[in-house]
Order: sequence, then C-alpha cells, then structure tokens
Amino acid sequence: MKAQYGVARWPNEKEIYEKMERLVNEPLHHIKPEAMAKYMKYFDEKCQGSKKMIEEAKKVIPGGVQHNLAFNYPFPLVVEKAEGAYLYDIDGNRYVDYLQAGGPTLLGSNYEPVNQKVWEVVKESGPVTGLFHPYEKMLAEKIHECMPWVEMYRCLASGTEADMVAIRIARTYTGKKNIVKAGGAYHGWSDQLVYSLHIPYTQTFEAHGIPKEVSANTKEFYPGDINSLRKILEENEKDGGTAAVIIEPFGPESGTRPVAMDFAAKVRELCDEFQTLLIFDEVVTAFRVGPGGAQGFFNVKPDLTVFGKIVSGGYPMAGGVGGSEEIMSCVAAGVKAGKKKAYVGGTLTANPLSCAAGYFAIDEIIKQDAARKAGENGDKLCDGIQKLIDKYDLPFVTWNTGSIVHFEVSGVMYLSVQDPDIFKKIPERQHYIEEFGAALTANGVITLAGSRIYTSMADNDDTIAQTLAAFEDVFSNIEK
Repeated sequence: MKAQYGVARWPNEKEIYEKMERLVNEPLHHIKPEAMAKYMKYFDEKCQGSKKMIEEAKKVIPGGVQHNLAFNYPFPLVVEKAEGAYLYDIDGNRYVDYLQAGGPTLLGSNYEPVNQKVWEVVKESGPVTGLFHPYEKMLAEKIHECMPWVEMYRCLASGTEADMVAIRIARTYTGKKNIVKAGGAYHGWSDQLVYSLHIPYTQTFEAHGIPKEVSANTKEFYPGDINSLRKILEENEKDGGTAAVIIEPFGPESGTRPVAMDFAAKVRELCDEFQTLLIFDEVVTAFRVGPGGAQGFFNVKPDLTVFGKIVSGGYPMAGGVGGSEEIMSCVAAGVKAGKKKAYVGGTLTANPLSCAAGYFAIDEIIKQDAARKAGENGDKLCDGIQKLIDKYDLPFVTWNTGSIVHFEVSGVMYLSVQDPDIFKKIPERQHYIEEFGAALTANGVITLAGSRIYTSMADNDDTIAQTLAAFEDVFSNIEK
C-alpha cells in the first residue's frame, strides 16, 4: 500500500480568525483557584525529584534547562524515559507525550526498529568520522525520492542553521539582499530571522543582543495576506529587489495562524512575477504531512526547502536544505576558489549517526504509513476537544491540519501591536497558557507550550481517551 498524506481536511481560516478575534477581546477565563491549587499540589507532591534536580541545574545552566520547550510551569520536568506515546519523569510519573520532541518522532518516541539499524551503523563507524559516509548519499537520495524538487540536499545541524543557510544561498544565487518573511513566523534564532517572532510587526522586540542593522534587510508581510506580500515585494523593487520569500506553507508557527488552501500557490506566482526565490520552511511539515511534505500536498514547487527535526528521525544534528541542482551548486564544499559560494561549515553535520537515523526513520515512516495514522489521531483528538469546548460553552478555539493540533485558550499570538496595552497583555496571556499547560500535565498530558499537540503513529484510543479526560477536567474548572 502506498503511503498517504495525513491531512484529510483543511481548516477554515476565516472562521478561525473570527473566533480568535473574539477570544483576544474577552477577559481571560481563568482556572478556578481551588482547582489550580490542586494542580500545583501535584507538582509539589509527585514531582519532587524534578524540582530538586532543576534547582541544582540552575547553578550550572542558565535558567536550569537548555531548550525553550523545556521551560514548563511551575518548573521543568526531568524526563528519564521515552517510549512510544509516553514520557516518564524522574519521579516515575507517566505522561501522554504530545510534544514528541517538537514534532520529529512521528513514529513515536524511541522507535525500536530504527534504533536497532542505527546502532548497527554506529557499531561499525562510530557516531562521527569527519569524512564521507555512505548514509550521507543514501539520505539525500531518500529525500529526493520523496520530494523530486529537492534535487540536491545539504545536511546541517538544525532547522535554525538550515534557515540561515537557505537565505544565504538565495542571496548568493540572486545577488539580491532583501528577505521577506511572514509576521509572527519562527524560522530559527539566527540574527537575521529573529524579527517579528510570534506576533506580527513586533519587529526586533525579542532580538536582544542583536544590532538592529543586522535585520535591516529582513521585511515582513501580514500572515496569509497575499496583497500585503505584494506590497512588500513592490517596495523592495525600489531597493534592489528580493532574494527570497520564506514561509511555513501551513502558516506561521506550524499553522497557529492558518492560511488559505491556495496561499502557497499564490506566493509561488508572486515570486515568479518578481523573480524571487521561494523558500519553504518544512521543519515541521516535511514527512509529518506525508511523504512529499507540504510541497507535495499542495503540488507547489519551492526553490529551496528547509528541513529540521525529522531528517534525523529524532536523533541529534537534525537539519538541512535542498533544492534544484542549479541553485544548490553554490553551497558545495568542493566549489573552486574564485567562484561565488555561500560559505557553510559544520564538522559534525552529515555524521553517520544522524544520516543513518534519518534514512531509516523516513523509510519506516513511509512503510508504516505513519503520516496518515498520526493524522487520523489528530482528527479524533481535535474533534473531541471541540465537543468539550461546546459542552462547557467556552470561547476557546481548536483546529488541526492532520497530526498538528492547535488549541487556543488565551490567543496571545493574536494580539495586535495596535493595542496600546499589548506589552501588558503579552505576559498575562502567556502566563495563562502556562497555567493551562500545567493543569494538563497534572492530568498526565504533555503538550507544546499549552497550546499545541503533535500526534504520532503511536497514539491510540487509550491515549486519546486519557487526553480528552484531562481536557474535560480542566474545562470543568474554568471560571465563567
């Protein structure tokens, strides 16, 4: 049986925007104090080992954790074991895992068939040699087989690095300097792309330690608005044109701001009109959506594709960029001196461990039809959350694109810079989703920042039932 795409339906973006407009203009619907006290008691009584270790870690690690996704309220959990659809913390508590390492473990965590094959490779070569390994070629061929437009693929260490290299390639190839992104979109933390993160038109609000001139050639358009993009491209024509437009094809933040079904195709047309390269950031959508990623799902050809997370199947050093032979040729390590080259390095990129892990994980995702199975789980879960929202008559909003499930309880990313109280509302609404995420965690469910869920092939009726029971417990304790 041929592997299928995992998106069976497309969200109505206009309806979602209307609901989100209502949500952000309502006061927060807080969890009742007595219920919140019960959830906090869980952490005090059941997670003492995590609390102690994080306090000790703070002495040697800034903030006590290394990754943004680990900054959970009231304190980060220390995970000792991951298996399938579950995580186990250092205190022995079990949780349904919808973080899934930020999205890459579509097969479920710690997937044994892939592990066994990877360990066999590492046993022979070790995790890194510094020289070429056969799985570098095999991974590139596997990606090209799934995504024919990716004729050449360059391994990198992360999605952030891949986005950074993609805009460098675009500038080298086109000879232009301007880059355009959607407001509110996250394309990693490189200097030039820490611009209007999370909320459109906040520009350098979160770019501490980065000189403003570094992002002087980064521009934004309003997410999902093709006319806004056209206006920016027209303005850039007066300043040498645009090297590339970079988008998440499902919308910023994995579709937190959903776009119309034909949006990617319209962006492609605009890029052709203005002789601009189109970059798809498929850090989340590649293979999670289906074998051909978002570009295959839409049948829209990007000039460059950014990969992350899943191209190492959940193992470290997960990132890369691919495109046509003509465009990608300027990033080759073997390009002769004197020829224009987008300089890229990385001693540990394309190591045997990461490349073998990516190859076997992608191969298994296709064999197991994992995107379709995960997408069906996402549909069931989203439908169940919507029924509970209706049951308790709450203003919260949920939608999904296959295995990417969104649930918005504060709408913090939908705040407008035109609101004079925005910088007061951001921390208030951010803290509320932290509390909401903590309440779910106390009920045995781990989400991404209290507002997103990545389902996997490992989910089943039991995990979905436990999750919906957790949501019902929290929803039943919301103040009206």
